[in-house]
Amino acid sequence: MKVTLIAHTPNPEAVVAAAAKVCYSSLYLDEIVAKTLADDNDQYLDMLSDLGHQSPIEHASFTFAIEGVSRSLLAQLTRHRIASYSVRSQRYVSEKNFGYVTPPTISDDDDTSAVYEEAMSDSLYAYHKLVDRLTDLHVKHGMDKSAARKKAQEDARFVLPNACETQLVVTMNARSLYNFFRLRCCNRAQWEIRELANEMLRLCQSVAPHLFANAGPACKTGPCSEGKMSCRRSAADA
Repeated sequence: MKVTLIAHTPNPEAVVAAAAKVCYSSLYLDEIVAKTLADDNDQYLDMLSDLGHQSPIEHASFTFAIEGVSRSLLAQLTRHRIASYSVRSQRYVSEKNFGYVTPPTISDDDDTSAVYEEAMSDSLYAYHKLVDRLTDLHVKHGMDKSAARKKAQEDARFVLPNACETQLVVTMNARSLYNFFRLRCCNRAQWEIRELANEMLRLCQSVAPHLFANAGPACKTGPCSEGKMSCRRSAADA
């Protein structure tokens, strides 16, 4: 897995502080912005967090390039709907040499890993055979060879496994990221998306430490949100 923060709102903490001060100040906007840019906003952001005033943090957004993750992870990630996604297409991009993600519980055992590798090999073989046969069928019906192969990939991709690697770009605002981290940094989150969430949180904290000071699993700032399914560990123990 490779995660890169490729863009974010310039000076995100000052932007959030300025947006929040609009709610509480009688000054004109240009004065608020000028004063905010000149001030140290650390304490103000801490106060906002303590108050639970989250609407201003929607004004800061962060864009990540994500590689080497599975289609299984993608299915979970896109459940977070207040975000923008651009994902490599399996319709238009050939998966003739697809990479795949192997869960640690499988890679740690040689016999189990052998079963898994065989399944990946079988999927790749079936994909190649289907692309070739479907391409020939489309050509017989008068389709151009290049277009026929693209069309063949549409249906051949149905045999590709959830383990198949993909890459994407995702943009979220800070409030959406807080929700994402609350759910996906949790010890009970699936291992791959938890790894992704922890790395995204690390990158966010590197550029906006006070804005994301309280971001993380629910147990970081309050009671566990998992109820009877709780792991019974706090974030400090994780």
